[in-house]
Amino acid sequence: MLEKKSIDSLAIFGGKPAFAEQLHVGRPNVGDRDALFRRIGESLDRKWLTNRGPLVQEFEHEVQMRLGVKHCIAMCNATVALEIAMRAMGLQGEVIIPSFTFIATAHALQWQEITPVFCDIRLSDFTIDPQRIEELITPRTTGIVGVHLWGRPCDILAIEQIARKRNLKVLYDAAHAFGCSYQGRMIGSFGDAEVFSFHATKFLNTLEGGAVVTNDDELAQKIRLMQNFGFGGFDSVIYIGTNGKMNEFSAAMGLTSLDAMEQFVAINKRNYDFYRQELSGIPGVQIVEYGDREKSNYQYVVAIVDETVTGIDCGSIVKVFHSENVLLRRYFYPGCHQMSPYRSYFPHAGLLLPNTEKYSKRVISFPTGTSIGLDHIAGITGLFNFIIENADAVKNGVAGKK
Repeated sequence: MLEKKSIDSLAIFGGKPAFAEQLHVGRPNVGDRDALFRRIGESLDRKWLTNRGPLVQEFEHEVQMRLGVKHCIAMCNATVALEIAMRAMGLQGEVIIPSFTFIATAHALQWQEITPVFCDIRLSDFTIDPQRIEELITPRTTGIVGVHLWGRPCDILAIEQIARKRNLKVLYDAAHAFGCSYQGRMIGSFGDAEVFSFHATKFLNTLEGGAVVTNDDELAQKIRLMQNFGFGGFDSVIYIGTNGKMNEFSAAMGLTSLDAMEQFVAINKRNYDFYRQELSGIPGVQIVEYGDREKSNYQYVVAIVDETVTGIDCGSIVKVFHSENVLLRRYFYPGCHQMSPYRSYFPHAGLLLPNTEKYSKRVISFPTGTSIGLDHIAGITGLFNFIIENADAVKNGVAGKK
């Protein structure tokens, strides 16, 4: 890592990048390769590679046991899991979701001609604001999708009170929240169902994959039918469906990841603590914290940057870091309501989303995970401090390169 001693030494202005290889916010955590290859080898020997093989069944069982839920239906990815869960739950018309989320949350609804109604976030945890939900309910509203952001649960109690009062379905997008808890209970057992992502960038991955978890027997049966073309038995199709199945290699990776889950969380926690230590005390920079009362996977290290104090905006900071091979992400900028097709459908949605509009511009996520060591973090935080200390010159220089 090249120490930056002057503005000209920054890569965006012609200097050498601080890191020879790109550092990502999320790179795959692998676990025990020998165990992974053994599982893959056994599946090849069985010649049973998909259609809910033994490894998928074992993975589903392990997830159920860890979360304390009755059903886990493993899927090819979390987006398909969302779509199938939404359809199985009978969602239609309008469904209320936060705009401050990954675009798949909205697309999964729109793909099925369900209108996503964007709700603002509350500033205590940047998750969907229950007080705003009630204002958005209309006769066409059939459900609420809460998002557990950065592994921090949304206000489940308040959301489910609203849903019971207004007879609405509740689905949670728990893509960030595997291994996290709410009021001492593991995320996964709330609402009508919850959806996890096991994408390669998640701290626990199945190469590509996801899952729907639920305690509703009837819903679970419907989801399992829908993810396998509606087959209820050999040559017996009893329901309309699609192909959402997880394959055996993905399940092998999932089981290997579960074996090493505690190690992954410990490394994430170590990285998070070091980032917080190195970035504390910078005016205008707030590290999003995880409470000690609940379990967390510490998957994301997130900073809120107030340009009015730091003198430089997140967009400029990200451009500088990308030139240094540090691929910071802005989770989730600029908000789903500002992306296609929603910005044309709801051109004035931002007027109802002041917190989303404001804070989507202030969020930066830093690289972490097993591929990131303390030396990387020391370099990243040192560079961050350098940029803030020279904010005016850096911002003006970046603006001049447009």
